[in-house]
Parts: sequence; structure tokens; C-alpha cells
Amino acid sequence: MQSSDADPEYQRPDLPVSRRVSDLLDRMTVEEKAGQLVGTWAGQMHRAVDVAEVKDLVREQHLGCAAPFGWGGSTGTEVAEIVDIVNELQEVATEETRLGIPLFFNVDAVHGHAYVAGSAVFPNGLGAAATWDPDLIEAGARVTATEVAATGAHQNYGPTCDVGRDPRWGRVFETFGESPRLVAEMAAAKVRGYQGDGIEAEDTVVATAKHFPAYSEPERGEDAAPVDVSEYKLRNTFVPPFEAALAEGVESVMPCYNSINGEPVHGSERWLTDLLRGDLGFDGTIVSDWGGVRHLTDDHKTAADLREATYDARTAGLDVASVGNDLEQEELVDLVESGDLAESVLDSSVERVLERKFRMGLFEDPYVEKDEAVETVGSDDHQEAALETAREAMTLLKNDDCLPLDGDEDVFVGGPNADDLVSQVGGWSVESEEHVDGTTIAEEIRAHVDGEVTHEQGATHNETLDVDAAAEKAAAADVAVLALGEGWYLHEFGAGDPRTETGEFPTRERLALGEAQQELVEAVAETGTPVVGVLVTGRPLAVEHLDERAEAVLMAYFPGTMGGKAVAETLVGENDPSGRLAVTVPRSGTQVDLHHDHLHQPRPIGDSEHPDSYDPLYEFGHGLSYTEFETGDLSVDEAVVGPGDTVELDVAVENVGDRRGTEVVQVYSATESKTLVMPERRLQAFERVDLDAGERATVTVEVPVENLGVYAPGDGHRVEAGDYDLVVDGESVTVTVDGDYL
Repeated sequence: MQSSDADPEYQRPDLPVSRRVSDLLDRMTVEEKAGQLVGTWAGQMHRAVDVAEVKDLVREQHLGCAAPFGWGGSTGTEVAEIVDIVNELQEVATEETRLGIPLFFNVDAVHGHAYVAGSAVFPNGLGAAATWDPDLIEAGARVTATEVAATGAHQNYGPTCDVGRDPRWGRVFETFGESPRLVAEMAAAKVRGYQGDGIEAEDTVVATAKHFPAYSEPERGEDAAPVDVSEYKLRNTFVPPFEAALAEGVESVMPCYNSINGEPVHGSERWLTDLLRGDLGFDGTIVSDWGGVRHLTDDHKTAADLREATYDARTAGLDVASVGNDLEQEELVDLVESGDLAESVLDSSVERVLERKFRMGLFEDPYVEKDEAVETVGSDDHQEAALETAREAMTLLKNDDCLPLDGDEDVFVGGPNADDLVSQVGGWSVESEEHVDGTTIAEEIRAHVDGEVTHEQGATHNETLDVDAAAEKAAAADVAVLALGEGWYLHEFGAGDPRTETGEFPTRERLALGEAQQELVEAVAETGTPVVGVLVTGRPLAVEHLDERAEAVLMAYFPGTMGGKAVAETLVGENDPSGRLAVTVPRSGTQVDLHHDHLHQPRPIGDSEHPDSYDPLYEFGHGLSYTEFETGDLSVDEAVVGPGDTVELDVAVENVGDRRGTEVVQVYSATESKTLVMPERRLQAFERVDLDAGERATVTVEVPVENLGVYAPGDGHRVEAGDYDLVVDGESVTVTVDGDYL
């Protein structure tokens, strides 16, 4: 767009953004302001509208944002089609409306631009966290931002900052696990990757920290169910990842669907204004989750109707209703014109929205190039980045000298996830295999071994097929690889997946593998052929049945488009399994509240008679390598520390095995507080180290003294004076904090 001194100030890129925002705001009607604060979407699921309707909403209701990226679609959308839609909608917004305000497009690209055909799909949250490699996750987010920006979107509804505390919850696979520290590090990395050095730069997108402030420990494990949480737990478990995202300059925050301590967050001034904007100092945009405003009246029953729900959300601090459509725009206009809602409330939100549109250069050039987008999405280097993340995510849980394979074996491959790309990429991705640019586990095993490879699925996720045929082929092989676990789902299991009925495995009620898959494991194991279980799954399933019958168990998570290759490379030893669990794997479905960082507690009947509070099948941080490591000789630079200090902890690590491998040095703290009950141990820091066979290195890990403290209700964050043990692999060193610090 060419401009001159005669143009309105808001159309002049030579002027400061604040001046352009002020000028445009002064020109806007109430209807236009309300429209900028409401969005819509075009897709293939419930409540979707088509593109022609979106155009009408932009022309007539002045809507300012949209999501035409196939969210929840049954097939996915081709890149060229997306670009055409984006450019058509931008043309309507800039050429067919009075002020020509461009649209802001948003997308759920939580593990790659995965609703777009052919994109690079990365491991989902738990798999990404299993890398314990923030730099790698930042690089992957950078790839995602590049693909998202190339197709014309400006805001990504990620990262997920929720701390995954309940394996029954259908969204735990989106999280970075159970440790507030690990989640914080990974969420911060995602923000850096999405936003780069600032959203003014090319190939960057607005990051959205979600779902604020506590979503992931709902009653019954049911999605969006109420959360009742103490201030102590809220501020020490759930809020820290959001604080880390805010510290990285995250531009947007999304509230959670649920109520917290009786208050639905989308309508709560306590959570959105007092906590988020007040205590935490956030000054960016607050955008609703999909139907968050409507839920206030339809589900929470705290508002009499949509008008009251709209009022509650806006006075609570919400800026943008992501999919409010014409109804919420009309309610906003009526609230202002009736005098029930001050126009200044709209003005504050519109200023934040317009400021981002100006900073991203949309008023100068809102369009995207089709050829560039086609070339960018799913490019070879992007798929290579997805492969590297999948490689580092591979987590070897058990190995009785079965792996790695030497490549000459005859291999039987079975299970529901052996030859299923849709299950391999998991939820928040396309559901049509033709739109997944990847290869399956079975295909890649064929490419990586020289022996005969046979295949028989044997079972779906919840139904037996020809188990006898699978057992017969397994009996004739040297090793049997069973790819088990879960398939594609969102929020609640089975939701949105036409292949799975709600109520069939996977379900909230069952953490163990479904009966059909267990029957397949049993039949194959009885042949005497060594079994390798590969878990393609979103959450930590209780797989004691598999553990007892398999010689090796590999956790692959939902590994993405290149996950099949990463699994095969790991099985044959081309890739050392360096992943470490970001979440505890329970023994049974009764262990739904099992975390490594549980609080100290009394033992009224005595230690010798009391069962261990933490007794999982596989511990948080667990993961095997194909080589062996020894760690020790811990030392700190300063044994007595004060406020603002950072402890430098040196750890000697030696590869005592016979091949190159990767160790993850994990530093935990342990202390006894004078006034507050503390966790028995807490993850404080971590560092990956690659070593050749026989190589020894000293790894320096930094632990800020501030992180040793906790948030004390009524006092704020504080570090109490006293001794703190820093523990690595059973060995510890003590640091002393000299004095109490707030």
C-alpha cells in the first residue's frame, strides 16, 4: 500500500504505531470496534460457517479475525486452497469495508501446521518434552511459525502451558508433562520459536499461552470439569509455566474453559484482571478459547443469556471472542449503546488488537504468495527438523538385551499403530492419511532391516482382528514388533474421530491397553518370539501387562510425520534412544495422582509398614540408552548463596559403555521448610550431554536461587533460609541460603 502525507494517519507506516492506532480508533464506530473483538472460522465440524458466510460477516459485522485453516476437518486443507481463501478474505476486509482494516488469522498449530496437508508434523507435547531439549523445541517452533506465516496466519494458539497432572485427562498429550520446571522451560522455548525477536519480523506469529491459569487437573479427569485448587498449589504448580511464557514476551493468553474454585475463568475478573494483568503484569491480548464466552450461559450457568455472558467476559478482561460470530458482535454493540458497558472497555481491547496488526505490517501488505507457501510447507528441511525431534523423543522404557536389532533378523510387525499415519501424528492434525506426508513404522522397518519383514495388524485399538494369523507370523520371525497404544482424538477420547465410538478404548476410565490389544500381546508372547512393544500414545498408559511380556518397551508418543523413521532407526540402533519421561507411568489405573514432586507427609503407622507414596511402573525422568553412563563428583561454585545468585553445579558424566550416546543430567532439590510443606523432590534444572564411548565430561548446570523457593499464600514468592540438597542420580551436594528472601 502506497501512502502520502494526505492519507489518514493510520495508513502511514512512517508514523509511530501508537499514533496510527489512536487515529484509527477515533474514526471507528461502535459496530466496527465490536467487530474487531470478535472472530469466526470456516471448517468442517459443528458450528462452522463457509467462506462466503465469513465474507458476509466481515462486510456486515466488521469481524476482525478468522480461522479458515481446516480446524477439526476430516481431511485437511491443501496449501494452495488455504492461500486463495486467505487472500480472498483479506481482499474483502481491505477493499470492501469502510476503513479497510485487514483480518487477523489464527490457527491451532500446536505441533506443526498440522491441519494443513503435507505439513511438517512434530511429536505432540509429551513427546517434545521427552527430548528435554529446549533449543530443539525452539527450533521446531520456528519451523512451525514459518509454515503458519507462509499460509497467511498471524496467531498460533500455543504453546500449551498446562502442567499434565492427570493421565485420565484427554489433553494430557498436549502438555509438556508433570513438572512445572520442565513445562516452563519448554513453553518458553516455544514462545521464542514462534515470536522470534519480535512479531514485526517476517516468518513470526503471535504466540498464545494457554489455558490460563489451571486447566489440567479437572475433577474426574473430565475435560473442562471444575478445578478446585489451593492458592499454594495454583501458584507453585500451575502458574509458573505462564510466568515463564510472560517473561519471554508472549503476546497473547487464552483462558481455560473450566471454573476454578467456583469461578468460570472466561467470566472471572479475579483470574483475568487481578491475577493475569495485575499480579503477573500481562499487557497483551486475552483471547477466548473456542466457545468460552457461550459456555458461561450454556454450561456454567453463571449468566442468564449470551448478553450477560458477553458482559461478564468483557468486564472480566477478555479482549477477543475467537469464534463469537455475529451474535457476540451484536451483543457487544447493544451493551455499549444501552449504556450497560462503557465504550472505553471496547477501546482498550481494540487498541491491543490494532497494535498487533500494525506491528505485523498487515496494513501495508496483508496478502501471501501461493508459490512461496507451497514451497515452504512441508519442505525437506522442515521434515528433517521434525525427524530430529522425533529421534530425540524416543524413550526406551525397558530393554532385556533385545535392542538394538542387528538388522539381519526376520521381523514380524503388528498392532493397530504399525501402519497408521493418522494415529502416528495424533490429535490436532488432519484425519486423512492422504494428507500426511510421512511413512509408517511398518514401512520404515522394511527399509531398515535386511531380513524378511511380515505384517499382520491383529487388532484395532479396541477390536481383535486375526490374532491367530498374527501369532503364526510372529512365531516364524526372530523378533516381533507390536505398535500399540491409542489413535487420533481431541479433548475427550473418541471425539471427532469417525473411526472410534465414544466409550470405546481409549477412555478416561481405562489407562491400561484395551482388551483387544492385550489379547494380541498375549498371543504373540506365547509363541516365544521376543516381543518389542512400541507405544504410540498420547498419555502414560498403565502397561504393566505389556512390561511383563515384552523384552523391550519403546515409548514413541504421537511422533509426527517422521515418527515411523525415528522408531525404525531406534530399533536398529541407528538412533540412540535419548528421550526421558516427562510424566510418570503408573502401574494401574488407580494411580491417577502419582507425581514425582509429591509433598512430604506423615506416616502414622510407621515407615516400615507404609507403602511408598511414589511407586510407579516407570518414574518421571526415566529412560534407557544403548550405552551406560556414570554420574557423580558433584560440586558447587558457592556453598553459601544469597538473593539473586545462581548456583553453578558441576557434574561429572562418563560414558562407560561401548557406543556413543546421550545422557540427560537431571538436578532435583530437596529440603525441609520451617513453615511450608515442600515436595520431597523437585526438578530444578537439566542438561543434555552427548558422549563417545569412554568419554568423560564435566557438565555445568545452573540453578537460580530464586527457583529453590515457593509462593507462600499471603506473602508471595520467597526463599527460606536453610540448607538445600541438589541431587543428581542419587548423589547430592548441599547449598545454604543465607537469610529469607521474598
